[in-house]
Amino acid sequence: MSSPSPVRQPVHSPRAVERLVAGQATSDGAGVKLTRVLTQDLQRRLDPFLMLDAFGSDQADDYIAGFPNHPHRGFETVTYMLEGRMRHRDSAGNEGLLGNGGVQWMTAGRGVIHSELPEQEEGRMEGFQLWLNLPSHDKMRAPWYRDIPTAEIPEFQTEAGVTVRVIAGSSHGVSGAMQREHTEPLYLDLHLPAGARFEQALPEGHNAFVYVYRGALEFPGGCRVPAQRMAILANTPGSDGLVLQAAADAPSRAILIAGRPLREPIAQHGPFVMNTHEELVQAVRDYQAGVLA
Repeated sequence: MSSPSPVRQPVHSPRAVERLVAGQATSDGAGVKLTRVLTQDLQRRLDPFLMLDAFGSDQADDYIAGFPNHPHRGFETVTYMLEGRMRHRDSAGNEGLLGNGGVQWMTAGRGVIHSELPEQEEGRMEGFQLWLNLPSHDKMRAPWYRDIPTAEIPEFQTEAGVTVRVIAGSSHGVSGAMQREHTEPLYLDLHLPAGARFEQALPEGHNAFVYVYRGALEFPGGCRVPAQRMAILANTPGSDGLVLQAAADAPSRAILIAGRPLREPIAQHGPFVMNTHEELVQAVRDYQAGVLA
C-alpha cells in the first residue's frame, strides 16, 4: 500500500497519565505464556475494551501448543502479529494465516468456535490480542472474520519521523484498515525514533491507553512509561488528545488504543461476554448443547 499523506492535527490540551499498569504473567490456551495487561478489573474503566494480552518469546515451548478449539460469544477479537505465523480456523468456515505485521479481526457475535495454532516450530512469536466489546444489539449478530495482511494496513510518517500504522480508526486524516460505528476504536502502532514527539487528537469522552513494548515514552508532567507498562490516560475535561515523546536515549515502540465507551452492563464468564447473568447461562447451555455456532 502506498503511503498516504497525513494532515497535522495539533493537540492543545493533552491528557495526563492517570496510572501505570504492569500486567500479570499468565498462560492461556494449551499453555501459551503471555502477559495479561488489561485485566477484568479494568473493563469498566477502559470500556469498550475487555482484555489485552501481550505475548512474545523466542522459546517454542512458550507458544507451540497454541490455542486449540475454544468458543466465544458477544465480542470481537483483534490479533496483531509483530512476528510469527498463526493459523486461524473457525466454525463459520473461515480460515487464514496471520503473519508478520498482519491483523486478524473476528466478530464472535452469537457464537463461534475457533482455533489459533502456530505454523512455526522455532523463532520468535510476538504480538497482541485485544478483546473489543459489542453493543447489546449486536451481541447476537452473525459471526464475521477478516484477515488483514501487513500490506493492507495504512502507514504514514510524521515530520518528526514517527512511523504510524493505522489498524483501526483514523490518525492525522489517514483512515485505518478497520472502522467500527458504535465503539469507534482507534488502534495505532507507533514506531518512534529516539526523542521523537507524537500528537494524536482524541474525543474527550473516549477511554484511551498506551502500551509500551520497546524503549520508553515520556508524557506531559514528567511521567515516564517504561517497556512492558500500560499507561491509562486520564479523561481530563476539555482535553483534545494526547502528546507523547520517545526517550532521548533509544527508539521506542508502543500501541495506542482508544474507543467510545458503551456504558452497558458487562456480564462475563470466560469466553462469553454478555449484558446479563441470564444471557451468560444461555450461552453456556448453547455451547454444551452444541448449538453455540
